[in-house]
Amino acid sequence: MNGREINWIALIIVIVLFVIVAVMGFLAARWRKSDEGLHSLDEWGLGGRGFGTWITWFLLGGDLYTAYTFVAVPAAMWATGAVTGFFAVPYTIVLYPIIFIIMSRLWSVSHRHGYVTSADFVGGRYGSRWLSLAVAITGIVATMPYIALQLVGIKAVLTVLGLGSSENVLLTDLPLILAFVVLAAYTYTSGLRAPAMIAVVKDLLIYLSVIVAVIYLPIKFGGWDTIFGAAETKLGTVNQATGKPAGVFIPGGANYSAYWTLALGSALALFMYPHSVTGVLASKGRNTIRRNAAILPLYSLMLGFLALLGYVAIKAGTKPTDLDGSVNPQLVVPQLFLDHFPAWFAGVALAAIAIGALVPAAIMSIAAANLFTRNVYRDFIRPDVDPKTEASVSKIVSLVVKVGALIFVVAMDQTTAINLQLLGGIWILQTFPAVVAGLYTRWFDRWALLAGWAVGIAFGTVSAYNVVNPVTHAHFGGSVALIPGTDFTVYIAVTAFALNLIVAAVLTLVLRALKVPAGADKTRPSDYGADETDPKIAEIERTHRFVEPGDAPPVP
Repeated sequence: MNGREINWIALIIVIVLFVIVAVMGFLAARWRKSDEGLHSLDEWGLGGRGFGTWITWFLLGGDLYTAYTFVAVPAAMWATGAVTGFFAVPYTIVLYPIIFIIMSRLWSVSHRHGYVTSADFVGGRYGSRWLSLAVAITGIVATMPYIALQLVGIKAVLTVLGLGSSENVLLTDLPLILAFVVLAAYTYTSGLRAPAMIAVVKDLLIYLSVIVAVIYLPIKFGGWDTIFGAAETKLGTVNQATGKPAGVFIPGGANYSAYWTLALGSALALFMYPHSVTGVLASKGRNTIRRNAAILPLYSLMLGFLALLGYVAIKAGTKPTDLDGSVNPQLVVPQLFLDHFPAWFAGVALAAIAIGALVPAAIMSIAAANLFTRNVYRDFIRPDVDPKTEASVSKIVSLVVKVGALIFVVAMDQTTAINLQLLGGIWILQTFPAVVAGLYTRWFDRWALLAGWAVGIAFGTVSAYNVVNPVTHAHFGGSVALIPGTDFTVYIAVTAFALNLIVAAVLTLVLRALKVPAGADKTRPSDYGADETDPKIAEIERTHRFVEPGDAPPVP
């Protein structure tokens, strides 16, 4: 039986805050509502493409710094140390120049042509439905386990609050199912406006919880010197199952390549995820994106403090015991707050984590649905589909995606969702050449990019499968492995990405030599610097003579 008692004060606080944000989610349908209503992907799936600097800041922050981030990063620090945990901090710092330079160009060309997804852009740039389909399917498949892990974050909160029993599956999963139903309902009715509005509350709660924790807990446990000493002792202890230290306190020379490639590869991959692109395209201007690249590092500062809570939990002696009595590192932070703060404040912190799952889960389901609607349904099933039907299909698919994520969490082992999310990072990075190279050059051949993508996906999947957990002996036991034929341990996604680029470059040269026709490029040079005041292509073609791609644009 589950030996936990329900913490009623904390639970009531969580429920009250959850109800408040749920009501906000439904009211968001009326927020900045256009005359046409939420009957197009621009309105339902991108919030009308009108979010300013601060709303975009909260939206992207809520989108990128998910509930699973707040649970998993300190959990990794607690369990195995800096290589698997703290790399998340430099990777988010590397990320912002990418946003500033690359994503502003994607916003501009998407504004000009009405693109809703990155796969829309790839299809228009290379004139290839199949390359667009590859990008779309990769995005959908990589996003599904990511949504599931947001529900894992909610489940961690419910577990430490005392809800659930190892002998009653229905009692354990019912609160999670109810939370999912509410999430599905307000996402269906309000679209992207719902998570944009809720993100403000979520981020304020997270900032409050983290700031109080990093001030109060070190004082309580004797300062950071004492905390770091306890962490170093624990992570240096030899694991009897592996005969090696339990973790890494400060990465040594042998860990450098794994550490920096995890940081770099994760940074390159993050904005290839559909939900990240959705947050960018919902902004009202390219300079909105650039301003956000300048102020989003505030989240990285918070993430650094949050990661160190894993070491605080070591000093505190936190015991993250799951319902079945096993040790579950994902419970470390919720348990830490519940053990060492008044019940009401612990309730606020746990609500922040739970609400922090709702924002990215909603955006992810919307983004995946938009990919299906635009790049599968419209491109291959109904090319003549009207905007209202597109929005209706996307709403339904967003529900299906969330049901799939719920099945991941309820019916499968949590480890499966984590392993698939690790694979998702490897897979999504393989879309980088098609998307990012296309923003700057048309040199690559569409079929070469498709072949490179396929090779990268296959290599990455097989390499990840061959990583065996030293304790459980299960496959997909990690995301780093040796570069074939070398002694360098790196992030598997980076090796697959390098192979992807090599294949795409070599095949491009071969296909050029064979004079294989290239697809039609629907974009123009002026598209990549367009701002919100510049007209869309449809308006230009309606009011001016038609111009072939590559010619001087009729409107600067």
